[in-house]
Amino acid sequence: MKHIEYEIQKQVCKYLELQYPGILFASDTIGNVKLTAIQGARNKAIQKTDFRTPDLLIFHPKNGYAGLLIELKKESPFYKCQYCCLKKDARIEAQSRDLTRLNIEGYFACFSFSFNMTKAIIDYYMGECKPQIEPHTEYFYEFFDR
Repeated sequence: MKHIEYEIQKQVCKYLELQYPGILFASDTIGNVKLTAIQGARNKAIQKTDFRTPDLLIFHPKNGYAGLLIELKKESPFYKCQYCCLKKDARIEAQSRDLTRLNIEGYFACFSFSFNMTKAIIDYYMGECKPQIEPHTEYFYEFFDR
């Protein structure tokens, strides 16, 4: 995760603490840490090889979902105004597949690429989820990228 993503992550965590003090959440920071070769090998040994944990995990079942999982990005992972077309990047494509898998497993999982977008997604999830929007779909990103 780049510095900009880290700043978004800090803002979002502070927002969660202030707005939703009773919920449990975790924020993955491994992307911000430069691991030694030994630490990197140890970390790799305990991770699932074909899965990437999203940056923000909110452990709060709501509206039929098991929790809210958000992969933060410093910019849109999609081509401009084409939310059905991911940029050609192996990491982004793998993260998108993982988000889809998580949605199938009953989580509300998606990308977010700004503080305001992430805040809107969290507030939507914590509210009544109306209008009902399926996460990680073209319409979802059109709705929240304002």
